Formats: sequence, structure tokens, C-alpha cells
Amino acid sequence: MNNIKQSQLISAGIYALSLLWIFTGLTSLFFARDIGYQTLANVGVDGFLASFLIGAGGLVDILLGLWLLSRKQLRLCCIVQVLIIVTYTLLLSMIAPSYWLHPFGPITKNIPILVLIGLVYLDAESA
Repeated sequence: MNNIKQSQLISAGIYALSLLWIFTGLTSLFFARDIGYQTLANVGVDGFLASFLIGAGGLVDILLGLWLLSRKQLRLCCIVQVLIIVTYTLLLSMIAPSYWLHPFGPITKNIPILVLIGLVYLDAESA
């Protein structure tokens, strides 16, 4: 693949990941907060702690999306994304293991997302 096309694909990947993080954060904070409360309530987390976790998670997601768009310290941003996705995946696997078999794939989608982050990381490494 020639370098121009590869560069365009990496840029598209960065925009796609940014959209994913920002949209997920906004959804968690403003549009589907009840899903977060319900999921946390299943393991006995409610009240202030649930509100804090949902708010912090949403804010972290939005900040990651904005960080990606800035393209500053892109390799570090990729590492942080992987750590957060792995953490979210492990926590959700303990809280709601049935999500692994959910038809919309809320956990299994993390696998191709991690691959895309890896491609962005490798491209940033070679730049």
C-alpha cells in the first residue's frame, strides 16, 4: 500500500477512534446514564459511588477522544487507550459476563478496536 493511502487510512482510524471515545463518553454522561447505574447496581454499587464512576468514565472517554484528535504524544495515547479498554473489559467481564454473548457485542467489539489502536501506534512509531 502506498504511503499516501496508508496515511489517509491512519487518519481515518484516528477520527473513528476519536468519535467512538467522545460519543461513548457523551452517551454515558447524558443519554444512557441509567444503563450504567443498572449495570453497577448488579454488583451492589449505587449512590454517590455509581454516579462518580459513571461521570469519571464518561469524562475519561471524552478526554481520550480529544487527545487523539490533538495527535500529541500519540503513542502514549494509544497505550492509555489499550490500558483503559483492558480495564473496562476486565471489569465488565466480572460485572456482566453475559455481555460477551450479547448480540450487539459490547465487549467483543474491543478486539478490533484494539487492533486499530495497534495500527495507529505502529504508524506513530514510524513517524
